[in-house]
Amino acid sequence: MAETKKYVWIKKAKYESSWYVNKIGELFELTEDTGAFYDVSVPGSVRLVNVEDAELIVTENRRPKVGERVLITYGITSSGDYKTGDICTVRSVVDIYGTITVKEHSNYVIAREYEVIINNEVENEEADGMEKSYAFKPNLNAMGYDELIAHGEDVMRAIRLRAYGEGYRQGKFDAEMDSTHGQAPVVSAQARRDEIVEQAKTDVEKLSNYGDGMRYETGTGSFATCNVEFVVNRDKRTVVALLKGIRTGNVYARGIAKAASDDCFNVHIGKAIALRRALDLTVPDEYLNAPLPTEVRVGDVVYYSRMHPRLTVSEGIGKGEGFVSVQLVSEYLGDGLTKIIDDSREEVCK
Repeated sequence: MAETKKYVWIKKAKYESSWYVNKIGELFELTEDTGAFYDVSVPGSVRLVNVEDAELIVTENRRPKVGERVLITYGITSSGDYKTGDICTVRSVVDIYGTITVKEHSNYVIAREYEVIINNEVENEEADGMEKSYAFKPNLNAMGYDELIAHGEDVMRAIRLRAYGEGYRQGKFDAEMDSTHGQAPVVSAQARRDEIVEQAKTDVEKLSNYGDGMRYETGTGSFATCNVEFVVNRDKRTVVALLKGIRTGNVYARGIAKAASDDCFNVHIGKAIALRRALDLTVPDEYLNAPLPTEVRVGDVVYYSRMHPRLTVSEGIGKGEGFVSVQLVSEYLGDGLTKIIDDSREEVCK
């Protein structure tokens, strides 16, 4: 049975004194529906939202079907084509991990970014043929004069932005579809792993507040500003994330990630797992079940033989002891013995 969640999407604020007056278009997880108000979860507290000011969305965390609508619950793209709170219609399901393409834009959307909408209200809108690039159609009759003016300005701004970028995006998507004879491009195991590694890098950067420190609740009702410190042990294939107080130097929380013996160690995925565990956040399934690499690259570490259990892949031959050429590893990769054991490539990426 798929996990069901309920979200409250803020569509307007009837009163200027409402706490969510500057949060139009944002999503909050529902904690209780009292009839006249929605109780929503806000960091540090639970607050009320007038039912008239919001839409309730019910979702399931599962792989969608073509034609279903999905809610973007954690948009990680930097392209600006979609964001958290958007609703998209599934064009195709690309792989077993739940990566999808949608009708609204040409970007791939990975499983971690969306949940499948199941409540009747949204399904009825789809049946009526409603197309929109934002989450819900606003009730214009319920808006005051100033709200209508502001909404009109937002609409015109969105139209100008859409007109500017639509030609490029449509042309890019048509080219991709033509190259695959009308089918959505298939994502290889290596390409999927590359996506997950980039996702992990972005995740760590965001969760650590881009290196500027983060506020962490110490459990005593107080908060400490912390830096994230990672301890990497490649021999033990572990990454430890420590949340250390900037002022006190105390370690307030820690999280550990360890690669399985038959897995390929990647420090970026390890950091994302360890940091999420330190913050007591859910670890996405794709981090725990990332596909193994299938293409050897310069900077990878490989198990080559019992005599050479740990060699670093180099551009060419003759670099010296401890190295092996990418051409040689490519020839033997998949022979049942030679395998990539660490594809972090930190030195190469810097």
